Amino acid sequence: MSKATYFAIFFLIWWVVLFAVLPWGVRSQHEGGEVVPGTDPGAPVIPKLGRKLAWTTLVAGVLFAAFYLVFTSHLVLLDSLIGHLGPHFSD
Repeated sequence: MSKATYFAIFFLIWWVVLFAVLPWGVRSQHEGGEVVPGTDPGAPVIPKLGRKLAWTTLVAGVLFAAFYLVFTSHLVLLDSLIGHLGPHFSD
């Protein structure tokens, strides 16, 4: 696989993990008791995006390393996945 393909896979993993990490530790303005006029009460008080981006990168890096290890060690082969998950034709 090319480096661009590995980067694309990492980016996809990173993006999915980002959506999993975004709700971590969020307190809404309503929960904090201080709703700024003209904003949604469900808006976060302090989103801490820098910390969430760091966690996203760390978790995505671990998941990508696991993927890379499995892929390069041939622990799971594409042919075996197709055999189990692919179309089944009856003779």
